[in-house]
Amino acid sequence: MDVQINTANNVTGREAMNQHLEGEVRNRLSRFEARLTHVEMHVADENGPKGGANDMRCVVEARPAGLGPVSVTENAGSIEQAASGALGKMVTALDRTFGKHTDRKGH
Repeated sequence: MDVQINTANNVTGREAMNQHLEGEVRNRLSRFEARLTHVEMHVADENGPKGGANDMRCVVEARPAGLGPVSVTENAGSIEQAASGALGKMVTALDRTFGKHTDRKGH
């Protein structure tokens, strides 16, 4: 599974943040690793220096092998909260996606 993290220029501590977020993606989506070819995460501060509640946005797109891409979005007060929320939504979305393509005996 290839993981790509994209942070906007207005996010401070980009390199350390990217490494942390990549670890979170790999950890939370590890059970799907064999079925995913690529996961891309986009993180941005929507209001920039203005601040505000829920101004951090995280979009996660996963590409399952042989299926169309799955994408989720989460807004929160911090990057960590937005990333955690988006990854939680992604786990649910992938469970549903793979569940639709699995018969009742799990094949």
